[in-house]
Order: sequence, then C-alpha cells, then structure tokens
Amino acid sequence: MPATENSRPTGDASAAAGLHALRRRALASIAELASDAVELGELFRAAGHELAIVGGPVRDAFLGRTSNDLDLTTSATPDETEALLRQWGDATWDIGREFGTIGARRFAGRRGAPADVVVEVTTYRTDAYDPSSRKPEVVFGDSLEGDLSRRDFTVNAMAVRVPDLTFVDPFDGLADLARGVLRTPVEARRSFDDDPLRMMRAARFAAQLGFAVDDEARAAIVAMSERIAIVSAERVRDELSKLLLSAQPRRGLEVLVDTGLAAHVLPELPALRLEIDEHHRHKDVYEHSLTVLDKAIALETGPDGAVPGPDLVLRLAALLHDIGKPRTRRFEPGGGVSFHHHEMVGAKLVAKRLKELRYDKATVQAVSRLTELHLRFHGYGDGEWTDSAVRRYVTDAGPLLERLHRLTRSDCTTRNVRKARRLSEAYDDLEARIARLKEQEELDAVRPDLDGTEIMEILGIPPGREVGAAYRYLLELRMERGPLGPDAAREELLAWWSARS
Repeated sequence: MPATENSRPTGDASAAAGLHALRRRALASIAELASDAVELGELFRAAGHELAIVGGPVRDAFLGRTSNDLDLTTSATPDETEALLRQWGDATWDIGREFGTIGARRFAGRRGAPADVVVEVTTYRTDAYDPSSRKPEVVFGDSLEGDLSRRDFTVNAMAVRVPDLTFVDPFDGLADLARGVLRTPVEARRSFDDDPLRMMRAARFAAQLGFAVDDEARAAIVAMSERIAIVSAERVRDELSKLLLSAQPRRGLEVLVDTGLAAHVLPELPALRLEIDEHHRHKDVYEHSLTVLDKAIALETGPDGAVPGPDLVLRLAALLHDIGKPRTRRFEPGGGVSFHHHEMVGAKLVAKRLKELRYDKATVQAVSRLTELHLRFHGYGDGEWTDSAVRRYVTDAGPLLERLHRLTRSDCTTRNVRKARRLSEAYDDLEARIARLKEQEELDAVRPDLDGTEIMEILGIPPGREVGAAYRYLLELRMERGPLGPDAAREELLAWWSARS
C-alpha cells in the first residue's frame, strides 16, 4: 500500500511495528474489495471526480474484518453520483439525497462472486447543528481531508482513495487504532458541538471495539452531556440499541453513566447507583444490573437456538429489570432494606422510558412484561408449586418464556455458593416440570376444553357477555385442573350455568 498521506510519525519502534502489522493485515482485506471499488473509482475518475473508501470499512480492514458493504465519499454531487452508480450497479436507490447519499447494489451473479456488493456513496460534506434544532445542517464540502475532519473519531477518519488504493490518514487514526483509543479529529468540544450524537457514538464504539475514550473527549462529554437533548429520540435510540447489541455493552454503558450522558438519555440507569447502607445489607443495584446483563448475554443461543443472540429484548430487560428499586426502597426496622413491588413499578417505568426513546410497541411491551415477571419464580424453591401455578407461569410469559428463563437465571448474582446452587437447581426443576406439562398438555396454547361456539350451543345463548364469562370460567378450570375433556367440561359448564342462573 502506498505511504500514508499527511500522517505524522508515530513514535517508538514497537509502535511502528504494530502499525506495520496493521497495514499488512489491511492489505489482504482491502484487496478483496479492490476489484469492485477500483472499477467504481475508475468510473468516477473518468468523469472528473474523486472517490474514496472511508470510515468503518477501512477501520475494519485494519482490524482484520471484511465486509461486502462499502461506505464511500466523493467530490461528485448526488445527481452525478446516481448517474455513475447506474452504470456500475444493478440497482440504485436514494438513501438521503439531502444528505448527499446514494446507494447501489451489484449482484453476485454478475461477476461470479459469492455475495452481493452494496455501496453507499456520499458527497464530501460538513454537518453542524443549529442550537435550537434537532436536525443537522448539511453543507457539501470540496476535499477528502475536509470530509474526514468532520468524522466522529480518528479511527473512522481514514480513507483509501480508489482506483489507486492510496491510504489517507491526516489525523493519525491508524496510531489510535493500534492504541485502542477513541479521539476526535478536531478539538473535542467543537466536534461534539457540531453533532452531539457523537458523544453517544463514543460509548457505542467503546462497546463495539473495546476501545477507551481519550481524556479530552471524555472531559468534553462530561462538560457537554446536556447538549444531547437537541438530538432526536430516534437517533439516540438507534445508538443505544447498537451499543446494547455489541460484544461488550458493559463498557459502553459505563461510559454513558460515568460521563453523565446517561442522565439525559437513560436516567433510570445511573439512578440505580443507590448508596450502600452502613451495614452493607443490600447490593449495589447498578453493578448488579450490569452483571445480570453480562450473564444474560452468556445465555443467548446460536441462530437455531431458543434465544438467538444478540437479542435486544433480553438485553434491555436484563439492564432495566430493577429500575423500580429506587422508588420502592424502604429502610426497615433493624437495618433491613426492602423493595416491595419494585417489579410492578419498574414495568411502568420501563414502558415510559422506552416509549420516550421511540422503541416500537412490541419491544416496549416485551421488555415491560419481562420486568413485571422477573420475580415470579422466587419462592418456588421454598414450596412446591402446583401444576396450576406452573401453567400460569407459562401462560403469563407466553412467547417470552425462553427469555424469562434466561433473565431469571441471570438475576441470581449472589456470592453465596450454596444459595446460588439452590436457586439454580430449583429453576432446573421448574424447567423440567414445564417440559413435562408441555408434553402432556400442549402448554404453549392453554385454552378451555370448549370454544365459544360450543359454549353457545350447550347453553342455548347468543353471543354476548355470558359467553365471555363462561369461557373465562372454563379457562380457569383448565389452569387449575389441566385438560378435562369435552364431556367433563360440558358437565362443569352446565353446573356453573345453573348456579349462576
């Protein structure tokens, strides 16, 4: 690869060796992209325009990761870009013309490749927020270096010009990549003022890449955290979701909390940092919640398993399941601490927060329901549940049962080995009973032995409230006693109707 443009010396011999190893690793990855990107670059150059691979694909190439999706930047206008992409690809689409971005796809069959190549090409630009606006103002730029200066972090401000594959690194992103540091290309306060969402991205990349936020950027986030309020809830939500779905969400969440950013986007999380009472009678709920998240992630399954990871619903529930504790904490006589009904209070808080972050209805309902149910298991080990109680547990969880299994198991973070073993064995027993009942009773679809039509026929009544009441009565019987069969159910229904009449 040609020498780095506009790059400063990186220091000692070990650092130089590390950078050399990164360059060698990147060569192989970029070479895989070269045929399509180079051809596209030649097309743009012939039309008098510049083109460069930029951002994540370049960074990931240095990390030894490959992708068939390419981000590129160009001196061409969106209209010029669209015309050129039509010559290169098999399909094009307008991702956001006002932001300068046009997308295209080249199908694998066209060149005998194993996968399609998707590109997004954006005109050189700069972004800035008006202090009173939630949307950035987009101004198209005139140089690659200027475009790179508006990137969020130096590790994302590297580029490879095509078709000649010249590496461009004006802000020493490669050195920061080798050190595992997130640093802004320009002064951090200016960068975050131009786009406050970059503060959220700092936490997200800490989680995704395992990198540390450098001191200047961290100090700027602490000083400017309230500025995130001007960013739309949808953009904040998307960054939070990417953080939670990453390999190490704990690292990103700690950045959010430690810098004060969480107080503006997810205030219930830092609120879990309850002060420890002098007798240390209860856990640090914040650390407990992060540990539950780690354990829940470890229980996610592969693509063909019950809960394929990464699972956003499970991870949100693990993180937020105890957010009702601060509001329900009571200091009891004798020094004890209680959190009565924190699961019910927490379920309402979860729904409120996720709605404000514009999560979809299904996600809001699922995470809230898991929060409400996460304590249901406790007490099982102290006394044998009836089959009726097991049926209700399964029915109340519904399609969330497998997630509830994992949340409940993860919620045990006690250091008492004997207690932890007892809880694990009790849950093993509960799962075994659920499996047996499912096999016997089709437990996933518990319903009365008679449907509404049969109820009306037996009782000789038209549709109405009485049919609903009869149905609920038979469902209750089904829960308590298991399958009755049509004949026994008919007798029970007639007896109930007679007594009711």
